[in-house]
Amino acid sequence: MGGRLVNPHGGGRLRPLLLEGEQLVAERSRARLLLKLTVSSRERGDLIMLGIGGFTPLEGFMTRADWEGVCDRYRTASGLFWPIPITLSSQASFAAGTELALTDPDGGAPLATMKVVESYKIDKNKECSSVFRTTDPAHPGVAMVMAQPEFNLAGPVKVLSDGGFRAKYGALFMTPAGTRAEFARLGWSRVAAFQTRNPMHRSHEYLAKVAIEVCDGVLIHSLLGNLKTGDIPADVRTRAIAVLVERYFRAGTVLQAGYPLDMRYAGPREALLHALFRQNYGCSHLIIGRDHAGVGSYYGPFDAHRIFDEIPHDALETRPLKLDVTFWCYRCGGMASGRTCAHTTADQLQVSGTQLRKWLSEGNPVPAEFSRPEVLEVLREYYARAGS
Repeated sequence: MGGRLVNPHGGGRLRPLLLEGEQLVAERSRARLLLKLTVSSRERGDLIMLGIGGFTPLEGFMTRADWEGVCDRYRTASGLFWPIPITLSSQASFAAGTELALTDPDGGAPLATMKVVESYKIDKNKECSSVFRTTDPAHPGVAMVMAQPEFNLAGPVKVLSDGGFRAKYGALFMTPAGTRAEFARLGWSRVAAFQTRNPMHRSHEYLAKVAIEVCDGVLIHSLLGNLKTGDIPADVRTRAIAVLVERYFRAGTVLQAGYPLDMRYAGPREALLHALFRQNYGCSHLIIGRDHAGVGSYYGPFDAHRIFDEIPHDALETRPLKLDVTFWCYRCGGMASGRTCAHTTADQLQVSGTQLRKWLSEGNPVPAEFSRPEVLEVLREYYARAGS
C-alpha cells in the first residue's frame, strides 16, 4: 500500500470548472441576464462532470473538429485521447461570442454559463455508427442522439451548480478531488473501480473481491444519472450495495461513491470513457466484466475487453482488469468464472437482470446462491412499494 495515485487524464492537475465563492455569486447573478438554453438530461450530467473535474482536462463542449476527431480517431483536435463526443445540442445556431445560460431540464435552474465559439451541424448517423456501432433507433443511445436538435454548440463553460446531486445523495456524491483525498487517507495507490448501474449480486461481489486481492481497495462507483425504463433507481441500488459492503467485505477495502452521468449504453467506447474518468477519480484499474456498458445484443460479450488492446498503450493510465463472466457453480460448490470452471451451463446459476426483475416484481423466490438475503430484502421492499 502507499505510493502515488495515477495522474489526472492529460497529465496535469484536475480541472474542475465549478466556480466557488464570490466568483460563483457574481456569475450566477450575470447568468440571469443571459439568453437561456435548456440542456438535456445527458448534457446536464456531462456539465456536472465538467464542473467537478470528472472530465479533466476538457474546458467545455467540443467543436466540430473535436467531434469528428473523436468519432474517427478517438482524439480531439488538440490530440487528446477521448472516446465519446461531449457535445451540447440546440434548436438554433448562435453567433460566435454569444453568451448563454445553460439551464436544468428539471426546474430551469442555471447550471452553467457558456461562451459560444462555434455552431455546427453533425452527421448523426456517423456519430451513432462510430460510438454505438449501430444506427438502429431501438438502441437507447442511438435514440438519444437522433432526438437531439439540429445544431451543436461548442465553447468553454463556467459551471454554477452540482445539479442537486449533493443535496440528494450527500456524502455518496464524491468529486474526483474527494475520492483522491480518501484514497490517500487510506494509503491506497492501486485502486480498482467497479462500475455499476445495478444492485450488486454475488457475481459482482466476487469480481470486486478478486480485484481486492490484487489492489489496495475497490471504489464501487454507481451511476446516479438517468437509466433506461425498468432499471432500479440509484437510491435503492446504493442502499443495497451499502448493506452488502457492511456484511460481506472486510472493513477498509471498499469505498462506495456515485457519479452524475446518464448511461449512454455505448458498450466498448463507454468502457473507455469509464476508464478515462476513473483515472480522474484516482483509480489505477477498471474492472471490465462481461458486456460492459452494453444493452441488448449490440455488442459481443467481451468487445469491451478487446477495445483496450486497440488503443495506444499511453492513451490512458487507468488499466482494465479483464474478468470473465462469473456465476455460482453447483458442482464447484461456490463462485466461479468462465476461466476457472470446468463444468457445463447446466451446473451454473446464471441469472439475467430481466429474469431477476421478473422474480422480484412477482414476489417469487430468488436462489440464495445468486444474491445475498440482505440485498434481496432491500430490493423486495422497493418492488413491494412500486407495486402498491
